[in-house]
Amino acid sequence: MKKREIDKQTQAAERVQNSMKHAPNAAAKIGIDLGTANLLVYVDGEGIVFNEPSVIAFDYYTGEVLAVGNNAQKMIGRNHKGIKIVSPLQQGVISDMEAAKKLIELAIRKAENTDINLEKSTCLICCPSEVTQIERDSMVELAKKLGVPDVFIEEEVKAGGIGAGLDIYGSNGSMVIDMGGGTTDIGVLSLGDIVVSESIRIAGNYFDNEIINYVQYNHGLLIGKNTAKRIKEVIGTLRAQLPEDRTAFANGRDVLSGLPRRIELKQSEIRDVLKPLFVQIANTVLKALQGTPAELSADIIENGITLNGGCAKIDGADEFFNKQLGLDIKIAPNPLTAIVEGTRILLKNRGNYYVKPID
Repeated sequence: MKKREIDKQTQAAERVQNSMKHAPNAAAKIGIDLGTANLLVYVDGEGIVFNEPSVIAFDYYTGEVLAVGNNAQKMIGRNHKGIKIVSPLQQGVISDMEAAKKLIELAIRKAENTDINLEKSTCLICCPSEVTQIERDSMVELAKKLGVPDVFIEEEVKAGGIGAGLDIYGSNGSMVIDMGGGTTDIGVLSLGDIVVSESIRIAGNYFDNEIINYVQYNHGLLIGKNTAKRIKEVIGTLRAQLPEDRTAFANGRDVLSGLPRRIELKQSEIRDVLKPLFVQIANTVLKALQGTPAELSADIIENGITLNGGCAKIDGADEFFNKQLGLDIKIAPNPLTAIVEGTRILLKNRGNYYVKPID
């Protein structure tokens, strides 16, 4: 009996400790990388609680949520009329407010502390550099709909630079190219903020669409978005010299016969699709460099340029930009999560660029 009483006391003590650790209705600091391709959510004390595609699936008739993230992504191109699949962002801009709100709500619930009181919390949302004030206001409105009273917006390129390990708070300048799903943002950073920025709406989703168009018009095959994305990730390259012309299979529907068909695509073909798009990005980088103050230009020569975002992982991207720009290029150690990891620092001082936060 004594042993049972001791066990009960131990369990009760553990419950008290857990309740103190995750107090009900606790305020939280929340960082959101609301990307076109992926949604990442950081909660202070919990870390990254959600890192999945920005996709949500609803029951068409009842509006009930059927799947989010990876599970919803798998449904794209396979759903019937009873399922509505929504990507709430298009090219870095919120296109469906209610779907975005529901997606973020479900993502935040993945935190171990499920008793987060959003009405007492602070929320940082990252956005592309060139979004309009109306588009920024829509992001603030989104957080207000979630019930968060304290909301502020920061640019993705700034958060990404911090998350990639750059010291943007010193006077030494650094440059970041963030290639996401909807936009590619370029920024020169110094003294805790962005000095020069440019943005172009050519990024991961645009690449996928160009691959779809190429396969349709050159091979007579209709393929889906997931297939195009897989081809980009498996054999996408920008290297001038290929040790071997690797291949990947693409399954789809024949344009003429309407029957299922499989083809084999060469790596050199995909390179020819991607190269002109990256040339446009490089030209936008040159535009940013032309507007950069001379002292910061000198720093960039010394420090090089950091590549961020999912498209930084395309084979040969660093080599391509090195040849186009004549500058040292390095890929961030965490290109997929750098932005949301940067929100951890920005939340400490609410983005104040005069003060370097202390970890």
